[in-house]
Amino acid sequence: MTTKNLTTVKCPQCAISVTWSETSAYRPFCSKRCQLIDLGEWADEEKRIPSTPDSTENDGWSEES
Repeated sequence: MTTKNLTTVKCPQCAISVTWSETSAYRPFCSKRCQLIDLGEWADEEKRIPSTPDSTENDGWSEES
């Protein structure tokens, strides 16, 4: 019998330890509740991925003559 090294991570929402495996249905979250709270924060734009402005929007080009 071999023992596997189980990887554990902290739930991004509540910091409870979660085993990273196929049996953890909501990984990296500990539960459906934490998963939905996180999704709601993204939907409400409380969380966002930082970016730089798109240069094509500010290049001074215009269809107007």
